[in-house]
Amino acid sequence: MSVLKTCRELSGGGFSESGINKAFAEEFQKKYSCNLAANATAAAKLDVGLAELYSDEADPELDAELLTECYHKVDDEKFMELQQYRRTLPAFDFAMELTDVLNSNQVVVICGETGSGKTTQVCQYVLDDAILHGRGSTCRILCTQPRRISAISVAERVAEERGENIGLSVGYSIRLESRLPSRKAGTITFVTTGVVFQYLKEDPDLTRVSMIIVDEVHERDILTDFMLAILKDLISRRSDLKVVLMSATLNAERFSRYFNTCKIFNIPGQLHAVQRFYLEDVLTLTGFTFERKKPLFTPTNKPKKVIEFENIVYPWLNELEKLDKYPASTLHQLKMPESEDLNLELIQVLIEYICDEDVDDNGAILVFLPGWDEISRLTKELEKNARFGSSDFIIIPLHSSVPSASQRKIFNKPPQGQRKIIISTNIAETSITINDVVHVIDTGRIKMNNFDVKINLETLDDEWTSKASSTQRKGRAGRVREGFCYHLFTHARLNALEDSKKPEILRKRLEEVILQIKMLKLGGALEFLTKLMDAPSIKAVELGIQRLINLKALDNQESLTALGFHLAQLPMDPQTGKMILLGAIFSCIDPILSIAASLTHRDIFHRPMGQESDVDKVREKFSNGTNSDHMATVYAILGYEKARKIYNDGRYCYQNFLSQSNLRQIMSLKRQFASYLFRMKYLSSADYKDLDCNRNSENVGVVLAVAAAGLYPNIAEVNMIGKKQPRPVLRTFEDGVVSVHKRSVNSRQLDIAFYPYFVYFMKMKARTIYLFDTSMTMPLPLILFGESLNWVKTRGHSPKTVIGTHTGKFRFGCRDAESFKILCALKMKLNEFWDHKINSPGPTDWTSNSKEGLLLNTITGLFSEEYEQARKIISQAELIRLKALENSENDDWSD
Repeated sequence: MSVLKTCRELSGGGFSESGINKAFAEEFQKKYSCNLAANATAAAKLDVGLAELYSDEADPELDAELLTECYHKVDDEKFMELQQYRRTLPAFDFAMELTDVLNSNQVVVICGETGSGKTTQVCQYVLDDAILHGRGSTCRILCTQPRRISAISVAERVAEERGENIGLSVGYSIRLESRLPSRKAGTITFVTTGVVFQYLKEDPDLTRVSMIIVDEVHERDILTDFMLAILKDLISRRSDLKVVLMSATLNAERFSRYFNTCKIFNIPGQLHAVQRFYLEDVLTLTGFTFERKKPLFTPTNKPKKVIEFENIVYPWLNELEKLDKYPASTLHQLKMPESEDLNLELIQVLIEYICDEDVDDNGAILVFLPGWDEISRLTKELEKNARFGSSDFIIIPLHSSVPSASQRKIFNKPPQGQRKIIISTNIAETSITINDVVHVIDTGRIKMNNFDVKINLETLDDEWTSKASSTQRKGRAGRVREGFCYHLFTHARLNALEDSKKPEILRKRLEEVILQIKMLKLGGALEFLTKLMDAPSIKAVELGIQRLINLKALDNQESLTALGFHLAQLPMDPQTGKMILLGAIFSCIDPILSIAASLTHRDIFHRPMGQESDVDKVREKFSNGTNSDHMATVYAILGYEKARKIYNDGRYCYQNFLSQSNLRQIMSLKRQFASYLFRMKYLSSADYKDLDCNRNSENVGVVLAVAAAGLYPNIAEVNMIGKKQPRPVLRTFEDGVVSVHKRSVNSRQLDIAFYPYFVYFMKMKARTIYLFDTSMTMPLPLILFGESLNWVKTRGHSPKTVIGTHTGKFRFGCRDAESFKILCALKMKLNEFWDHKINSPGPTDWTSNSKEGLLLNTITGLFSEEYEQARKIISQAELIRLKALENSENDDWSD
């Protein structure tokens, strides 16, 4: 059937508002109208995954059961052994005093050093105190953790210490997994911060909770700061709710002030003494000298970095000279700006010094570096070294991209005479504790993701760490014996560091937070965000709001739309959320969920040192000529699923540089996302492999079109520059020339892209602006899913179809006015259909006699035809390129 005929048949009524799903309209009204003043009775009817709505009234029968159980445990030998261990923790000496403070104050900040036992013990002291005083049935403790692994491991440890299996009185709930307490009260539940927001959506006053313990508040992640603002409002209405904030660093006063100068309770740590050395000491001990670089500036045009160095270090050096504490050679080295560069040679010399001085002990050495590139370079240098490359040393790189199996090696104690050297990012600062570390080398540097509101761009910056982080790094040593920390920066630089790192709320895009504010009906985004401990800039909030308006998640009055309501329920960024909604509607859910899960989790490929180019070749192989990182992911996951069916998944992952643990998480995410879509009524089955949900899953043209629609308006265009030897460059309207990241399959294929348009998931500014996760896209998806269309006649050329975006315009050739009218009609019908499906959720009706089936069969046919035409031309271009390379290799270049 022709496109024109399709549009004519659809013109009689289209997709009217009268078809809006009544059940959805009621649910939207009910949930969108909920606010923090909603009563507990209404909340009781809503399912949020907890066992049931608990009563605030005491249950004498349960109180007696809990107390009897408590007395019987003393006859358990293993239980009593664990109690002996608990008594050795510093927190134990303060247990009675602490419970008195918690009972007499609504909000308390607990400041405890690493190893004090605050995470595992405070919740138990509270529950035990309630049980022994006959009110265990009113105690329901919620403990938040910033990371999934922490929530599980701490819950399991606490259950073990209480002499019971997980899931009785102690449980956990994280994304994809939960083991909730079976008891209705007398419970401790560990959750990730995101789960708390799921509870808040359905039970805005947290009526099911008697105490909420927020652990690791010093990390200042975006969700924790958001939650603290909600809790601050909530305690004014719920005088019975106890809030406990637990921090490992010295910024407890800030949290106390935020909660109206609430009580601070300090628990000392159990660390052995750690001796600290700074750069002036390290240079004196090792005799290391820096290589002076030839300056690229004159005294009158010094770079900002050099001016800052001189202002900070020179006055301190003048004072240091008067003390006559360090040799002149050291002071001379410290005057050089190069002394603040990251110097891997200095680290290697320092490791040699440590090993020479500490010959009788094999205590582990932990080196903090800013990122993977530096970790990779130092690891290779040490492995090439005759001494460190021997069997006397185990060199272990530690980074979030390293497979979990490799990470576990860091916890294994090596045999006598062998020493571990762990080279890590700040992941080892708080997330991981390695008990046998004796020596820490702190470079004072960190790679920080930021959001620059001036250029509306995420950046990856190499920055100085904070005083708090420096203290945390020092604390990694001295857990088993006296430790040593070598800071590769001067005391002067230490004094100039920020007290703590910048909160995440000031470094991130705010779209997801704004959606949650709207979902919880907390008022205007800007108004609410000013209540946070550190309020983001007005510009950052305005950019977030505008982005959501452009996405149609908010209307111009900043109210949540039906699309915004759907997106707020999905645990991912709004663009990826829109992509999976389209994947459900266009019946290609399996590949789209693979793409979405990989974008919200981690790269499924891992890059062993020295094999990076091999990994890139495998990724390119998986892309199967599609010019798409997203399709490379889809095909790699399909291969994994097939290998798993014949129990060959381990071998498959090893051969293809795939992370098996990441792939398992991807599969779990796909199941979770499909479950969400099924509950939202967009899928007819919760099984993402169901045939009815995957009519177009093998149609690459449709899958890429849906991916492009979700990622829109993240578009870049290939331009050819240079007259004599033209070469392709990539541009975006906002940034000008950009680069595809080297890991992308498209980093070397711009010259054979038939259509000069690429969509991307993320762009980030480092040395240049990089695009991540890119796919070549055809014109039709951009035309149909983009903004307004115009038809422009150009002198001497064919007329153009022009798509106007929020930042610029894309132009495509258009044969005639009739073709343009057909495109406009098709676009209008697709928009009507999209509005209808958002307001009236339900699986797509693909029958040929339905309006939905008529429209979507026509559009998917066009997507498929356009893609196949492009593939033929690209294949021809690739053959020409390969032939040219073959000829050039056979050319005789000799005279």
